[in-house]
Amino acid sequence: MRPRPSADYLAGYPPALAAQVRHLIEQDRLADLLLRKYPQAHTVRTDRALYDYVQELKGRYLRNAGQLSKVAFDNKIHVIQHALGTHTRISRVQGGKLKAKCEIRVAAVFREMPPEFLRMIVVHELAHIREREHDKAFYQLCRHMEPDYHQLEFDLRSYLCHLEATGRPLWPTAAEGANS
Repeated sequence: MRPRPSADYLAGYPPALAAQVRHLIEQDRLADLLLRKYPQAHTVRTDRALYDYVQELKGRYLRNAGQLSKVAFDNKIHVIQHALGTHTRISRVQGGKLKAKCEIRVAAVFREMPPEFLRMIVVHELAHIREREHDKAFYQLCRHMEPDYHQLEFDLRSYLCHLEATGRPLWPTAAEGANS
């Protein structure tokens, strides 16, 4: 018997919508829907490539924001912090000046996802540079950088429910892609 899919990732959505996603997972139909909508995984696999990707988006939408000192995929985020990405600011006194460092970490699960999902999480973390809280201004900024932000977030959360329930990723890992 297949485990019942969790709806934790869809907690903020209407119960009927979460039930619909659970039903699609139970019928083994969600995977096909997502693969039709998002057929390819992105090619951003290394921390350096992720840094360049984030810098390109930051340069396009947040030119005047502070520098990012680090951008990386993180294997521990999902398990420890129950998050998909993190944005941290560290301020230190160096001499007589206050130096601020910003870091963005993206859960390693995003290495094997469609480009749309990677863009959604990067946009989310970049928006935190300007807006700390998940409020109206934050989501307006997310939609400015990615007009389909809300749909992508829902589709990503649906996929995470699928992944939790079945343990089957939909897009091949870099090793699987090389072997196929």
